Amino acid sequence: MGFGWQELLIIAVIVALVFGTKKLRNIGSDLGGAVKGFKDSVGSDSKDEGQTAVESDTPVEKKSTAE
Repeated sequence: MGFGWQELLIIAVIVALVFGTKKLRNIGSDLGGAVKGFKDSVGSDSKDEGQTAVESDTPVEKKSTAE
């Protein structure tokens, strides 16, 4: 008892009529940004766990731009 392409098309048309295409586009953009931010934060957490104490205690050299 799944949805066929005809049912999904009818549902998509009804949703577009109710919310409007501009609002749906904004919702999609916001949702995509949230997913990207979530993936970036999860990826940075796994990278941070891989660092050793020696790597994190190493001083960082600053480059001079006025040469």
